[in-house]
Amino acid sequence: MTDNTYKSGAEALIPVPVEPPTLWNRNFRLFFTARAAAVLGEGTVPVAFAAGLLGAGRPGSAVGYALGLWTAAFAVFVLFGGVLADRFTARRMMITADLLRLPGAALLAVAFAVGSPPLWAVYGLSVVAGVGAALFQPGVASTIPRIAPDVQRANAVLRVVEALMTMAGPALAGLLVALWNAGAAFAANAATFAVSAVCFLLMRIPPAPPGGRQRGSFASELALGWREFRSRSWLWGVISIWTVYGLTVAGPMVPLTASLVTGGHGSAVYGTLMAVNGAGSALGGLLALRIRPRRPLASGAVALLGLPVNLALLGLGAPVPALAAGQFVAGTAFAYWLVMWSTAVQTHVPQEALNRMHAYDVAGSLLMMGVGRALSGPVAGLVGPEAVLLAGAGIAVLVVAALLSVRPIRDLPRAPQEIRSLS
Repeated sequence: MTDNTYKSGAEALIPVPVEPPTLWNRNFRLFFTARAAAVLGEGTVPVAFAAGLLGAGRPGSAVGYALGLWTAAFAVFVLFGGVLADRFTARRMMITADLLRLPGAALLAVAFAVGSPPLWAVYGLSVVAGVGAALFQPGVASTIPRIAPDVQRANAVLRVVEALMTMAGPALAGLLVALWNAGAAFAANAATFAVSAVCFLLMRIPPAPPGGRQRGSFASELALGWREFRSRSWLWGVISIWTVYGLTVAGPMVPLTASLVTGGHGSAVYGTLMAVNGAGSALGGLLALRIRPRRPLASGAVALLGLPVNLALLGLGAPVPALAAGQFVAGTAFAYWLVMWSTAVQTHVPQEALNRMHAYDVAGSLLMMGVGRALSGPVAGLVGPEAVLLAGAGIAVLVVAALLSVRPIRDLPRAPQEIRSLS
């Protein structure tokens, strides 16, 4: 890539090369650190709740309620988080969210360190953490294109570190519980919120260009986000198809995999398989660093064919080495799809609406996955978990076919700014 500036004298005919802007600028380094810390902290929470509540003699359902209330609060408030991030800037909302969650995690750390806190307090603080996550998450999507000259590369790098931190979080929590107690794991979670908040405070993001319109009421902004969402057929097409996937495939897959593998091979094998899945996710991010498809959603959809392989192996009761291979392939496929999907949304949706678009995406996907998880037990009780997983494998193939059959999804090109970043 060269500019049109030429040197004088003997060098008058030699073009001056212009280096493309580096991905690892100050803002991206801070964002990278914040995301690594946040995902590491998130990974400690399920282990910390399980160790703290079960260790205090609480029933196993208490752990489920604590995590379920977090998910419910997140799903309910994430749309509001999208509107607030568009109104007050994503950076401010993410700092606010971290500062909201930090004292809650610190209180849980103290409570579990000194004894057994009442369940109402645990549930209440879990809801607060879910609200904080809902205020935080929409801003992730809109911040990346503001700080990264190469959006796909940024998403791929972040996907790699998130996969690694997803594996490291439970391991860190288990170590802290073994050495001290559940309170230490919650203290580590609180520390990650502090790290994230400091990183966002240090970031210097230039203000977005004026959108040319005045902000309306909260309700009107939410409605405007819905109209923006409906106006893009490729966007609502993917999310509509993905709700079916969440209900019938992704939702049942997690609890049924856990029950089948743990029941048949033990919890240690299940933990190993989840680590292998995380390693596959890291590889998927690395592949997305190298592969630059002209039609990113079509490329990502083809990669999703790795998911039914994993489901079929689980449903057929394959031996552990085959199950590990399936988990690795599934992790790779899903991570590659996520990078392509995130990049498409972040480069094709206007900046002033991006937070709300991401919120609609997250809310729809999460709600249907929750329903799928809730229904997986009763359905598996009627037909067997193997049958549910095998049916999910077939539906996963149909999901890929649906994504590729819808022309606006299949033919969505790489955004012009992404093409320029490669030149």
